[in-house]
Amino acid sequence: MIDLRSDTVTRPDTRMLEAMMKANVGDDVLGDDPAVKTLEKITAAMFGTEASLFFPSGTMANQVAIKVHTSPGDEVICDESSHIYNFEGGGIALHSGCSVKLLRGDRGRFRAEDVADQINDRDDVHQALTRLVAVENTSNKGGGSCYDFRELEKIAEVCTQENLIFHLDGARLFNAVIRSGDSPLQYGRLFDSISVCLSKGLGAPVGSVLVGDSDFIARARRFRKAFGGGMRQAGYLAAAGIYALENNIERLAEDHRRAAELEETLLSLPYVDNVLPVDTNIIIFSLAKKIDTGIFLDELKKEGIAMIPFGKQHIRAVTHLDFSDKDMETVISVLRNRKRKG
Repeated sequence: MIDLRSDTVTRPDTRMLEAMMKANVGDDVLGDDPAVKTLEKITAAMFGTEASLFFPSGTMANQVAIKVHTSPGDEVICDESSHIYNFEGGGIALHSGCSVKLLRGDRGRFRAEDVADQINDRDDVHQALTRLVAVENTSNKGGGSCYDFRELEKIAEVCTQENLIFHLDGARLFNAVIRSGDSPLQYGRLFDSISVCLSKGLGAPVGSVLVGDSDFIARARRFRKAFGGGMRQAGYLAAAGIYALENNIERLAEDHRRAAELEETLLSLPYVDNVLPVDTNIIIFSLAKKIDTGIFLDELKKEGIAMIPFGKQHIRAVTHLDFSDKDMETVISVLRNRKRKG
């Protein structure tokens, strides 16, 4: 099966498995797992932050960050398409007791003036206290869209002026970094906290890392425990993350190239109505109204190709390190053959 449902479907290659098998491990809940400590040290250094913390998932990393930064009754500003709002089980309300103000950005990206316009009056007791601004880069529902770093700097200025916390859901941040040429250090200086996934484009089987200052990470460690995120011999997983950071960042450009080629093919097909502009490794396209999405996906599955529905008439495909040029040729051939079949 050529699996394009997500970049989370990757499997560790032989070298990553060897790194995992050779990991020097301890008990991370007791604070003595050497591999976890190394991963956290490497990640903090990449972003120039004081500390970092290893998590089982990006969702937990995001939700713990929100929990640390807010109090019940506070308000979080984010885009209406954001992962923290749409795909994390209502965690903002469940875990932090916060309300959410949704902005309507451009493919998941909002502007500094959008934030400034939506900050509640702190002296008005009728309104929730605006506390946190969260951005997602790249944006999943935005089709892997990337923020212009200058716009992020402007949003950060608003946050500083208004005494707001600035959090980055950077699940696919390394895709944005490869696309833009910006550095993790630039991001580390801009945000109060950043979550980054190791289990998407970087190919590790499990894990995300949350970075920030020492006080923030100390509080995050306590909430990670309360959330059930403490892991024992987590060094086997951390070793995969270390390998991913050291070997799989630059190669993300290959995923972007293949995604752009798939975009070009889809734009040429008469049964495809629209394709969101492809910036990185996510392709979201819409089918003509006469095409049943379920039937279309079943047809692809019979040809050995898996994609997922992503809203009415919309389908998502994601390129990754287990998707080769040969696989891409097969996918393009199948898509074009459907055109000839009518």
